[in-house]
Amino acid sequence: MRNQLVGRTQSGFMETSCGVVLVNFGSVLLLQYPQGHWGFPKGHYEDEDGGYQQTALRELEEETGISEVRMLDDWRMRTFYTFTLKGRPIEKEVFWFIGETDEYDIKLSHEHRNFMWLEWDDAENQLNFEQSKEVLRGARAQLRALGREL
Repeated sequence: MRNQLVGRTQSGFMETSCGVVLVNFGSVLLLQYPQGHWGFPKGHYEDEDGGYQQTALRELEEETGISEVRMLDDWRMRTFYTFTLKGRPIEKEVFWFIGETDEYDIKLSHEHRNFMWLEWDDAENQLNFEQSKEVLRGARAQLRALGREL
């Protein structure tokens, strides 16, 4: 079985991260990364987490202070991209989940510059990367299919 964190690929190494589209009464949480782009809370998978969803929850709490989250168990999305680190291409996969919370107060970690709670359409417009917009649209479609108010 391959290591879940880093596996060999044609271009070098594969990193695995996990993140969450966090929803609160029709608003979605976005975080601003140091490079300036906006996205969702996410971070590296660690074996001791015990699973991808647990990684997403751990990273959410580390990055925002939010710990009271109801995760939707029937939805998961996976994205891929490549970035360069020290001159080497690194392939990255991210497993995305949907979480719902009643908490609004954010204790932003040092890993981010800012945060916003935005309505769905505004969140889609704020996101910088097409893959992030696809994740948002997928999460929204799932919540609609479940009859959730958006």
